[in-house]
Amino acid sequence: MGASHPIPSPAATPPSTDDAPILDIAHASHDYAGTPALNDVSLTVPRGEFLTILGPSGSGKSTLLRVIAGLEHPRSVARMMLHGADIVGLPPNLRNVSTVFQNYALFPHMSVGENVAYGLKIRKVPREERRKRAEAALTLVRLDDKHDRRIHQLSGGEKQRVALARSLATEPDVLLLDEPLGALDERLRLDMQVELIEIRRKTGGTFILVTHSQEEAITMSDRIVLMREGAIEQIADPESLFESPITRFAARFMGVENVLQGTVIAVEHDRVTIRVGETEIRGRPVGGADNAQPGARAFAAIRAERMRFGDVAGEDENAIPAQAGAAIYKGKYHDISAESPVGELIVRRWDTETAALAGGSVRFRVVDCVVGLEQDDAA
Repeated sequence: MGASHPIPSPAATPPSTDDAPILDIAHASHDYAGTPALNDVSLTVPRGEFLTILGPSGSGKSTLLRVIAGLEHPRSVARMMLHGADIVGLPPNLRNVSTVFQNYALFPHMSVGENVAYGLKIRKVPREERRKRAEAALTLVRLDDKHDRRIHQLSGGEKQRVALARSLATEPDVLLLDEPLGALDERLRLDMQVELIEIRRKTGGTFILVTHSQEEAITMSDRIVLMREGAIEQIADPESLFESPITRFAARFMGVENVLQGTVIAVEHDRVTIRVGETEIRGRPVGGADNAQPGARAFAAIRAERMRFGDVAGEDENAIPAQAGAAIYKGKYHDISAESPVGELIVRRWDTETAALAGGSVRFRVVDCVVGLEQDDAA
């Protein structure tokens, strides 16, 4: 773990090169009154990336964002560079970052245009230049006709876009998004996701989003940092994190319905077999499971839609007998609970022929799953 740095002299730091990461943090740790909030976190963010920091409450994601913004100073850090400049110890106003908050943080006594230009005014940008950049930012978020409106005349979605325009107007090296969509209703939240993706595409900017929503993270991100108890659990692109979580926590948090614990009995090529009770389950190895030794404790993560009901005679691999329970209607599909030798499972059916399954003895086959080592066996 690195030692704390004194406050640097920004003028003494060299500019970054074009291929250098826009943000580089090494071995950052922080706590609140002795309670750990960040534990030896290292992270590099390429220029132009949409990065999401994902995790449950208390995972450290908001603390990491506040450290980047300068609203918190880490207890210890080996390196923290922004656009090639050392920012350890620098206050927020000396970092070229901007934050969009969930509660908008707009000034009700100012017009929309004045709110958007406020950060430029603080930076002593000339009046005409302020107006020009504020109008450009409002055009970018499709509010160019609202420049002279008062804040109370706007909808929730419009207020969030004003907050976004205010942050974009300052042309930050990194735009920080602190759960900005949390206060919006579902339809508006989905619309704003698309809007943020489009704005990032148009500006080429670097966005870092903090959220607890897996759906937001998967929809908007180039890469996702999943955090747990102040540490990084897994960093991956959305598809890899969704399809191949490397820990039991990551699987559960990413919505895998069936996570079974067992013991490795065979490792061969690109498959690992584990025993769960008296049942053998074979799947794709993740997180080093391809190097596991027989006897190691492991888990199998099986999404509900990756299991098939029906006649699987002659296909005994990953076939499990079960007693089907109630079918729960979810709109586009039904989720069916099933009691099996490996425990209660959830199986997803995309058709409407589910009523006949309830209470019946069936077999199903796992058509895809991942197998990973339990964390204390992965060392």
